[in-house]
Amino acid sequence: MQNSGVENHSGTRDIVLIGGGIMSATLGVLLQELEPTWSIRVLERLDALGEESSGPWNNAGTGHSALCELNYTPQKPDGTVEIAKAVQVNEQFQVSRQLWSFLVENGRIPDPSAFIRTTPHMSFVWGAENVAYLKARYEALRTHPLFAGMEFSDDPEVIRGWAPLLLEGRTGSEPIAATFHAAGTDVDFGALTSILTSTMVDKGAVLEYGADVKDVHKTNDGVWHVMGVMHTPEGKERFHHTADFVFVGAGGYALPLLQKAGIAEIRGFGGFPVSGEFLRTDKPELVEKHLAKVYGKAAVGAPPMSVPHLDTRVVDGKRYLMFGPYAGWSPKFLKRGSLLDLFRSIRPHNLLPMLRTAVHNVPLTVYLIQQLVASASKKFKDLLDFYPAAQQADWEKIIAGQRVQVIRPDGTLQFGTEVITAKDGSIAGLLGASPGASTAAPIMLEVLQRCFPERWAAWQPTLQQAVPAFGSSLAQDPAAAIATMTQTAAALGIVAPPTGVRVG
Repeated sequence: MQNSGVENHSGTRDIVLIGGGIMSATLGVLLQELEPTWSIRVLERLDALGEESSGPWNNAGTGHSALCELNYTPQKPDGTVEIAKAVQVNEQFQVSRQLWSFLVENGRIPDPSAFIRTTPHMSFVWGAENVAYLKARYEALRTHPLFAGMEFSDDPEVIRGWAPLLLEGRTGSEPIAATFHAAGTDVDFGALTSILTSTMVDKGAVLEYGADVKDVHKTNDGVWHVMGVMHTPEGKERFHHTADFVFVGAGGYALPLLQKAGIAEIRGFGGFPVSGEFLRTDKPELVEKHLAKVYGKAAVGAPPMSVPHLDTRVVDGKRYLMFGPYAGWSPKFLKRGSLLDLFRSIRPHNLLPMLRTAVHNVPLTVYLIQQLVASASKKFKDLLDFYPAAQQADWEKIIAGQRVQVIRPDGTLQFGTEVITAKDGSIAGLLGASPGASTAAPIMLEVLQRCFPERWAAWQPTLQQAVPAFGSSLAQDPAAAIATMTQTAAALGIVAPPTGVRVG
């Protein structure tokens, strides 16, 4: 049996990060910058990093900044558009960009083009009502400093210039409109996870593959015990690590592991798993005509992760187009999970919230059933709304990562993320999904602030260098917003947002 104990040297702590995805990688890098003497161990269940949620084909790869995602800008009954959520998401992404830029400038990310590249972000709608909504959304955002450079057009020829495939085969009988932002990004979070974890290991962190954590518990002396089974080519071996602090960044398995930890803060929380799939093509004559991420409006009852979009993707240097996602359902909490995951997560304290969620989300249930029974040809028709000339033979189906949406103790189904921390700050975990990876930096900074309040003040000089905008509002400071976006764009080798606006 492998065993590691808590070190008692003055000023040091043992840290265990469960899960080898973008969240653990981000937290580990931050901790190494702040406390270089602390010991960090990463436990990954599979034989590679980011194979569940962070990998490039398990998510859309959108650098979520609300430039194109319509679900962040709901229309109110009076016809105006609410932009508060869009501003929040954009500001969170700016924090992630600042951290990445800091790591580039300090040599921890040698080549940012390995994970991020400029890809314009577009919103695209059809029908008079949707066109009116998109125009109202544009008017609400266009003068905001974080959305500087957004363009709008309802002219088919202008839209054709932005994304030619959207007009191929379209008859012109229905009104259409689009917004365009040249400074959007495509992000390979799997590649970023590998880069960050590699630099963690170079600086002394221990990475263990095949480490399937089965139990997390705390003893009376205040020490966490992380136990499980190590899968190796030679067979199975039990492991037992102890730690001062544990972070559970295990995707869908965060819920059951936090339940096993027995902390009061997880009581009442449940999870609702949602799976997904995409259509993908690498046909050169199609890929070369579409250089953008184009988001539409979600179907009635669809979860935010199911907002349809036709995207440019670059993975391992090769360009693809991807359309979807199509929602599905499985009781698994991970792609490589168990069919019993959902049922094993049910506890007396979360049963009532889960039942309330089922009662209050009938449209979602109906939508998921419709998606599950839909034929391949019926699903393909959704792509035809974006690209009317598409041919089914050009596209293949790929399975996306499994997501577990948060069910809160009051029975609310939450489509964002939820940080769970123990009262004493000795363990934390992340539940939920979108926008997820794009907001890894601000979420992990929140974990640090909540779990290490006694060190937060001492960390400020380093944090001000790494993420100067964290804790402030770029939305309230246009000059700082433009300066931040320009600086990070230069460091990351991507396009900076223009300051002028042109209406097509």
